[in-house]
Amino acid sequence: MENVTIKDIVEVTGGVLLCGDENKEIREFSIDSREGSEDSIFVPIIGERVDAHRFIEGALSLNGATFTSEHLPADEEKPWEQIAAKTGRVKPWIYVKDTVKAMQQVGTFYRNRLSLPVVAVTGSVGKTTTREMIAAALSAGKKVFQTLGNQNSQIGVPLTLSHMSKEDEAAVLEIGMSERGQIETLTTMIRPDIAVVTVIGVSHIAQLKSQENICLEKMDIVKGVPEDGMVFLNGDDPFLVPYRGKLRQKTYFYGMSPDCDYRAEDIRNGDGHVSFTFCAGELRIPVVLGTMGEHNVRNALVALGVAHQMGVDLEAAAEKLREFHGQRLKFVPCDRCTVIDDTYNASPDSMRASIHVLSSMENVKGRRIAALSDMLELGEDEKEYHYEVGKYIASQDIDELVVFGELSRELLRGAADGKPGALRLTQVEDRDAMTAYLLKTLQPEDVVLLKASNGMKLSEVAKAIIG
Repeated sequence: MENVTIKDIVEVTGGVLLCGDENKEIREFSIDSREGSEDSIFVPIIGERVDAHRFIEGALSLNGATFTSEHLPADEEKPWEQIAAKTGRVKPWIYVKDTVKAMQQVGTFYRNRLSLPVVAVTGSVGKTTTREMIAAALSAGKKVFQTLGNQNSQIGVPLTLSHMSKEDEAAVLEIGMSERGQIETLTTMIRPDIAVVTVIGVSHIAQLKSQENICLEKMDIVKGVPEDGMVFLNGDDPFLVPYRGKLRQKTYFYGMSPDCDYRAEDIRNGDGHVSFTFCAGELRIPVVLGTMGEHNVRNALVALGVAHQMGVDLEAAAEKLREFHGQRLKFVPCDRCTVIDDTYNASPDSMRASIHVLSSMENVKGRRIAALSDMLELGEDEKEYHYEVGKYIASQDIDELVVFGELSRELLRGAADGKPGALRLTQVEDRDAMTAYLLKTLQPEDVVLLKASNGMKLSEVAKAIIG
C-alpha cells in the first residue's frame, strides 16, 4: 500500500484508535506474529483453534501497529501501556469489531485508489494456471501484478491487494471460495474490469450441495464488473453456455466449440508441450505452450482473448505463453522414467484433464501408467465421482492404473467395469507401498502420472522417483 495512514485505516473501518500516532504510514498487512516490519499492521485472526490476539505482544516486536477486536478495555486496563513500558515505544492499536472485515475494508479502500485495469479469475478448476497464463500474455505489453502464491481467499485477497502499486499497468487476481456468498464479497472488493470463469466442477460440493449452486456462486463474480466491463466464460462448460446473451456486460466465450469467440484448432500434444492454432474471427495465430494438456489450451485461449481485448500484440503474447511452464502440472524426464507430477491437488475434472494429458502424449515408447489416490472433500457422492473417473480412465490410452486409498477402490472398480481385462489394475496398501512398487517396476521409456488431493501426499512419491 502507498500513502495509507493509521488515520485512513481508522476512518475506513469505523474503528477506534486506542493509542499511537495517527499519521504513521502502513504499507502492508501481517497475519503471522513471527513476521512483519515497522511498516505493517498485524491482523489478529480468530480461528477455529487459535485466537491470534494472544500473540499481539510478540507481533508488535516486529510490526508497526495492530488491530484488535477484543473488548474495549476499562480505564485501568491498557495493555499497550504494559507493552510500551517493556519496549519504550507506543505503537498504534486500532479497535475494530471484526479484524478480517477491517482488513477487507482497507483492501477495498486501497483498490479504489488505483486506476489500473483488473482481471479477476474464478472457477472450480484451473484458477491459478489461468491467472498465471493471463498475466504472462499481458506481460507482452504491460507491467503486470498478479495474485501472490495462492492468496485467493477472504484473507488472501486483501493481503494481495496491499502489494499493488501505482507503477502496475494491469492486475490479474484470483478469487476462491469455500461457502456461499464469498465470491460476491471478493468481487466487490476487487471491482474487476474483466471477469473470467474457468470451469464449474464439484470442488466444495459438500458445502454447496449441487453444481447448480456452485455455478451460481462462481457467477457472482460478475456482480463486481461494471456494465462497460467484460466477462470471459468457458464455452465448453454446460453450466456456463446458458449465460450467452444473459449478462449486462460484453461476454466472450472461449473453447473448442465452433461458436466460441476464441477457439483452438489443430491441437497436438508433444513431449512437455502442446501446440494449436488460436482462432478469432479471421485471425489465425500458431501457439506452442510450454506445458501440456487440452485443459491448458483453454487456459491459453482465455489468456490470449483477454490480451486481445486489452490491446496487447497477440504474436508477442503467444511468445510469452511459449515461455510459460506453470507450477502445477510438471513434466519431468529423469533416469528412471518420465514423470508427470500433478500432485498439488485433485478434483474429478482436473483428474480427467491430467489423464487425458497422459493418454494423448505422442511418441511414448513405454507404458502409460496412472498412479493415483483419493480426491477429498467431494461430499456424499464421493464414491460415485471416483467410479466415474475410473470409467473415464478405461476409455483412455492407459496401460496401468496404480492406486492406494479407500476411495480409490472406486477408481479401480470403474476402470474394471469400463474395460474388463484390458487395463492392468494394481492396488497397494499405502503411499510407501506405491513408492516401492513404482521404483521396482518403472522402466526408462515409461511415463507415469502422479495425481491426488494434496492430503494424500503423492508429492513424496514423485520426489522418490525423480530422485
